[in-house]
Amino acid sequence: MTDKDKTSDNQGPGKKTLTLKGAPNLGARPGMSRSSRTVVVEKRTRRVGAPGGAGPQGSGAAPAGGGRPQPGGQRPGGQRPGGGRPQSASPRHSGAPAGSLTQSENQARERALREAAARAEEDRIKAEEEERRFAEIDARRKAERDEIERRAAEEEAKKTEEAEAEKVRDELDSIVPVRAGQARPKPQAKPSPRAAQPNMPPPPPPGEGEDDRVRRRAAPAPKALVDKDELERAKRSAAPKPSATPTRRDNSSRGRLNVNSALDDNDQRGPSLAAMRRRQNKKMGKTQKAAQPKLSREVIIPEAITVAELANRMSERAVDVIKLLMAQGQMLKINDVIDADTAELVATEMGHTVKRVAESDVEEGLFDDVAKDDAGDLVARPPVVTIMGHVDHGKTSLLDALREANVVSTEAGGITQHIGAYQVEKNGQKITFLDTPGHEAFTAMRARGAQATDIAILVVAADDAVMPQTVESIKHAKAAGVPIIVAINKIDKPAADPTKVRTDLLQHEVFVESMGGDVLDVEVSALKKINLDGLLEAVLLQAEVLELKAPEKGSAQGLVIESKLDKGRGAVATVLVQRGTLSVGDIVVAGNEWAKVRALIDDKGEQVKAAGPSTPVEVLGFSGVPDAGDRFAVVENEARAREITEYRQRVIREKSAGGGATSLEQMMKQLKDSDIAKFPLVIKGDVQGSVEAIVSALNKLSTDEVSAQILYSGVGGITESDVTLATASKAVIIGFNVRANKQAAELANREGIEIRYYNIIYDLIDDVKGVMSGMLAPEVRETFIGNAEILEVFNISKVGKVAGCRVTEGMVERGAGVRLIRDNVVIHEGKLSTLKRFKDEVKEVPAGQECGMAFEKYEDMRPGDVIECYRVEKVQRSL
Repeated sequence: MTDKDKTSDNQGPGKKTLTLKGAPNLGARPGMSRSSRTVVVEKRTRRVGAPGGAGPQGSGAAPAGGGRPQPGGQRPGGQRPGGGRPQSASPRHSGAPAGSLTQSENQARERALREAAARAEEDRIKAEEEERRFAEIDARRKAERDEIERRAAEEEAKKTEEAEAEKVRDELDSIVPVRAGQARPKPQAKPSPRAAQPNMPPPPPPGEGEDDRVRRRAAPAPKALVDKDELERAKRSAAPKPSATPTRRDNSSRGRLNVNSALDDNDQRGPSLAAMRRRQNKKMGKTQKAAQPKLSREVIIPEAITVAELANRMSERAVDVIKLLMAQGQMLKINDVIDADTAELVATEMGHTVKRVAESDVEEGLFDDVAKDDAGDLVARPPVVTIMGHVDHGKTSLLDALREANVVSTEAGGITQHIGAYQVEKNGQKITFLDTPGHEAFTAMRARGAQATDIAILVVAADDAVMPQTVESIKHAKAAGVPIIVAINKIDKPAADPTKVRTDLLQHEVFVESMGGDVLDVEVSALKKINLDGLLEAVLLQAEVLELKAPEKGSAQGLVIESKLDKGRGAVATVLVQRGTLSVGDIVVAGNEWAKVRALIDDKGEQVKAAGPSTPVEVLGFSGVPDAGDRFAVVENEARAREITEYRQRVIREKSAGGGATSLEQMMKQLKDSDIAKFPLVIKGDVQGSVEAIVSALNKLSTDEVSAQILYSGVGGITESDVTLATASKAVIIGFNVRANKQAAELANREGIEIRYYNIIYDLIDDVKGVMSGMLAPEVRETFIGNAEILEVFNISKVGKVAGCRVTEGMVERGAGVRLIRDNVVIHEGKLSTLKRFKDEVKEVPAGQECGMAFEKYEDMRPGDVIECYRVEKVQRSL
């Protein structure tokens, strides 16, 4: 510590600067620096009174140089040779008067010095701890290095000894042959030229320090395997042979490979340890590895897979797969696609097992297996009854009488044109009725009703007997394997003859009980409500015999009866639940559409929360209009529903896009179809079943010359997109029980597109049939008129040759078609240009008279030829 007066600076003459610092590098660790602290002390001068007067009254002032505490600590790294810091100010100020510092200043000075001494002591203790820790770490690292180097030296010595022994054995084998029956004597240990003397420790490596890494220790000297004299005698007795092994450079002096030795330019680098080991293994015959058993894997093969993907799934090289395919006669590249059968052959040939999968696997588990139902979960369900029969035999009227409703009054033309589903309760038991249309165009609806039903009621009018659609309904019911109940309706009419109905049914293998069969028959009257209870009792009796049961719990499954597009509610589907319970909020998949059920509406128009087995309900919430007849099922989440519907839509697109001609027969058929007159149509209907029936009926009208080309058929009102499609193809739009919106009607008027509205399927089919009939080419009919025989041929100037003929049969008309027949062979066919009797042009010549005739642009006529005259008529055809 030094005191230095700052009398020349701006601090004033009464201030001092005390600097606490040591020697420049005293006690400091390498790489560290000491800091100095400066304490500024202000010196104040007090005026002293008269000589001999009393000193200052402040008893707290410390005498100069007294009262300063002696610091007991020192800086880390040592202290001055003089014994620490100076204990007082510089000699210049040592004689300062006792009243130069106040008591508070002396206390602050002492406090600062004590804090400095305490900090110095802490620094010294930390430095000692760090030095001790560093020493322990260095000792531990050195011990680890020594142990690693000792082990490496032992391994190297062992390897060197083995190599020397192997080398000596090879030399003895090549020089001294061993006779048969003799054993080679054991060779003595060969002294190593590099081995150190037994009593002399190896010299330390040059430049090795305490902190440097320890170099690899020299290997212990192995024993000499063969005496030197014995080896020389063996060499002289044997013929000299060139050495089979190349001279190997001695790299044992390199020591352990580290950073310093690797970067040393003076040392030439030799072969690595791995290379030497490979060479030694090759020499000793250890390179042949044992063949590992081949792993057999289960390979999942889809319907189509690339060669690279197949090789990856088998964990085989793609080149091996290509070689195997080439051996089978298929030249393929790595990115070529092969079918599942070829991939299975390749995988089996390579020793793997195959598991075939297909895209249709997404539908697995969608529908439950009926055979696996637990008998304890089954409950009795209401029977599903389908009413079938010919048109206008009273099916809907009979159902109205059972339901006490009036559906007939709401039907256009008094006929049912879509399928309906209702429920009737009798004696506490429910019966589900499906009403099917009777018109011939609704065959698909009747087939769907027969497939979804348990019992079929065949309605036959007592005054009309069996009709074509009655026979068709019988076939549908028999194909579905459901029992039939014959309801003979309209027995209240005077012309009713139930016996004739029963007799006619015998022709179609329907044997009623009154005729000795097993089919129930009931005589009813829907108009007078006669014997309706007997019909319901017959239905319940048949249902009791069938023992209808279904599981009530679990996910719902069923059938789509009908579907339509409602303007306010969107896509609506009428479904029949066959098993399980359908609830609001379920995720339903039907065909290529799915829905999250927003609402369930029963046949009375009331919303319900759930629908059990054999219950018909309307489902709201479909993404699109499903096809009538599609099966529906409830799935667990929307992701699975989307996956199934996307797969089904993709299959439909692939089928529609795969219509290209692939054979000569198909190409010829397409060329033939191109000559057919087509009537383009766009059909929109109120429900899916009606549209299906219209399309089916119009396709039946098609012939080899004209056909109805259905560009688009759908459910819902006529929109602008429908008009745009019709404009591009010059098509006619047909609306069945639907209308066009305002924008679509205006666009149709501007484009000149005709929109026809119908509500009865009879009128629609008749109009389309008339238009298609007008597109037919007229029928050409040939009518024979008469024959004439050529008697003589005259050559008249400016006219040409004229044949003088006699009419032998019928008559000859001017302008009619003629054929020239010679020896019963037709030579020419054309028209008459001239017909004269004497010199007058006449219109016709009757039989028995002579006339002159000339042909248009033909003059090769001879006497004896016969001229046949005929008339060509065109008759308009109809479908």
